[in-house]
Amino acid sequence: MKKIVALLAGASCLAALGACDVDKTKNGALPDVDVNVSGGQLPEYNVTGPDVSVGTENKTIQVPTVDVKTADEKKREGQ
Repeated sequence: MKKIVALLAGASCLAALGACDVDKTKNGALPDVDVNVSGGQLPEYNVTGPDVSVGTENKTIQVPTVDVKTADEKKREGQ
């Protein structure tokens, strides 16, 4: 069961990442290593997520009527 859950979680992550468009905009660089170390540079990315359309819809749902009676009410009806 745990393997199935892990597999589904992994597949969900891959699907979410697959929906994004990632463009590398700047290369990374390692720092210069000497006594005077200057910082390196991380690569930059532009990430564009997918377009998601969300809408609403009005629906009428039939729900059952529930009649709840206390023990006292049941006793009174039985008399």
